[in-house]
Amino acid sequence: MGDLDIRTAVAGDIPVIVGMLADDPLGAQREAPDDLAPYLDALERINADPNQHLVVAVRGDRIVGTLQLTVIPGLSRRGATRSIIEGVRIHADERGSGLGTLFIEWAIDESRRQGCQLVQLTSDASRIDAHRFYERLGFTASHVGFKLEI
Repeated sequence: MGDLDIRTAVAGDIPVIVGMLADDPLGAQREAPDDLAPYLDALERINADPNQHLVVAVRGDRIVGTLQLTVIPGLSRRGATRSIIEGVRIHADERGSGLGTLFIEWAIDESRRQGCQLVQLTSDASRIDAHRFYERLGFTASHVGFKLEI
């Protein structure tokens, strides 16, 4: 991908990842960049599960994006394996550069490599620009999603 490297996230990446998660109106309400302990604990759990892939996009020596790819074996769709793309963030000064497209294309290619037949994602209902972005990449808004905080 030219000057872009996509690699597994490590503990030293957590401050930058959390900063990107918090750098929007929704994330600012739910993230806590001043307390990294829960994020480091989560990274340990993610790294212990072979179906979880938390990655960063690096340009030069700078992290410019992150996403989590989860691979889920299932029974439906004739035993299809699917992937879920979550927590996609592109650094504010990289938005509009084509990085998001490259990053999602990487996630789709990795899903194929992992044997997935379906890639899915959710996007908060308020993220209209993100919805248009995903539709341009071939995703369809085929389902209604529900969440329950517990």
